[in-house]
Amino acid sequence: MRRKIVAGNWKMNKNVIDAQQLMIQLLSYKNNNATNCEVWIAPPSLYLMMAKDIFEKDEIGVFSQDMSEHESGAYTGEISADMLESIDATGSLIGHSERRQYHGETDSHCNRKVKLALDKGLTPIYCNGETLEQRKAGQHLEVVKNQTEVALFTLSAEEIKKVVIAYEPVWAIGTGETATPEQAQEIHAHIRSIIAAKYGQEVADEVSILYGGSVKPDNAKEIFSQPDIDGGLIGGAALKLEDFSKIIEGFN
Repeated sequence: MRRKIVAGNWKMNKNVIDAQQLMIQLLSYKNNNATNCEVWIAPPSLYLMMAKDIFEKDEIGVFSQDMSEHESGAYTGEISADMLESIDATGSLIGHSERRQYHGETDSHCNRKVKLALDKGLTPIYCNGETLEQRKAGQHLEVVKNQTEVALFTLSAEEIKKVVIAYEPVWAIGTGETATPEQAQEIHAHIRSIIAAKYGQEVADEVSILYGGSVKPDNAKEIFSQPDIDGGLIGGAALKLEDFSKIIEGFN
């Protein structure tokens, strides 16, 4: 049975007081409501230790928004896998489209980060997806195939089962645009078939694939009902408990 997951990426939002308040609200919601999925958050790195303190019983997974491909050294501003491991973080986002767009991150960088995360016992959420131009040109299937192969296909079968993939149509992030459930399902099934071709269907069926394109309270249930969509990586809607909780309830 694949893991069902709703993960919130807070990006560069919330001051420390507002972040603490939202974490406490989220913990209270989780403790008082039966949820049919795992709940994870990726707050700004400044708040990771606070999140671990608040979620001390691991009711909610705590992820960094990025991590270095280097183990340690003179890399100012970076966070290492060892640092994340030392605070018992759950894992890290890797290869988010905004890291690719603004920081030049490539699939080769992602490959090194994914491998390092797994070596340190962290769960990588590997993000991939096409731009609007690539989709319009009919290149979306090939783009996602290449991204998946370069970033993940040096892993063993046991390792890739520990990776969570988040498909993000870049054209649907922060734009209010959303792929139809059918469009999202097509790509999710495509990603699973790529993994199956390399590792076998049994392995592919164990990999959780999340949808990361403007999931909202009013479309979550329909998106999550698709056979190859195992949850969502949520951006803006994760910043308000009312919206995030309704998305979590998309699995109810």
